[in-house]
Amino acid sequence: MNYPQHAHSEHGDLDVDDFTRVIEYFNRYYIRLPTMQQLSFTTLSVLDTLASNGPRRLTELAKTEQISQPGLTQLVTRLERDGLLERRRDPTDGRAVLIHITEEGRRVGQTRNEDRGRHLSPVIAQLTPAERQAIAAALPVLRRIAELGAQLKQ
Repeated sequence: MNYPQHAHSEHGDLDVDDFTRVIEYFNRYYIRLPTMQQLSFTTLSVLDTLASNGPRRLTELAKTEQISQPGLTQLVTRLERDGLLERRRDPTDGRAVLIHITEEGRRVGQTRNEDRGRHLSPVIAQLTPAERQAIAAALPVLRRIAELGAQLKQ
């Protein structure tokens, strides 16, 4: 991919515009990988947020997932009906409710990751050892970017 370089977005040897385009390109490919579970991106994001970060109030989830509270309430109701989430009283505030992921909800996320991994494996096998090593070396940095970004949203 050849993208024009933009000096305003460079940080040392990293062009942020190029980085953004490549991540977007990869994300489009990744989210379209075939999976057994045909769930919306928002559904999977909610499940992943709860699996990774623990129970959340609806207001917190609406903010992190960038969805309206009424839209999220409908989604949570549907996922609760499907056995993927459950509402429980907040032990620190009896008036509030926390949304918890169920074991079935965790299984859905895990199955989806396994499905995607099965489709990615043959593609990754076509990379050179140096390319695979470069990706492995970048994983901690990509994780850190995601963590820093999540902290900025709070």
